[in-house]
Amino acid sequence: MAILKYPLATEKAVKLVESENVVTYIADSRATKTQIKKEFEKVFNVKVRSIRTANMPTNLKKAFIKLAPGFKATDVSEKLKIA
Repeated sequence: MAILKYPLATEKAVKLVESENVVTYIADSRATKTQIKKEFEKVFNVKVRSIRTANMPTNLKKAFIKLAPGFKATDVSEKLKIA
């Protein structure tokens, strides 16, 4: 099971990157917050402070990943080419 599917690059998601240090990602609907956190930290070499999730009707899960102090969501979004 691929836990992280793809980053969300809407206007609202980009605003969250800039204002709240949050990266928005689409994840598998069966993934838990802990699994999402471990996968994100492994892939991007950052520390995650918290995760909020929302189940979408398309059988996917939207994960709002807040990074720990000292790590910038803008750096992650530049790697993903979304900001």
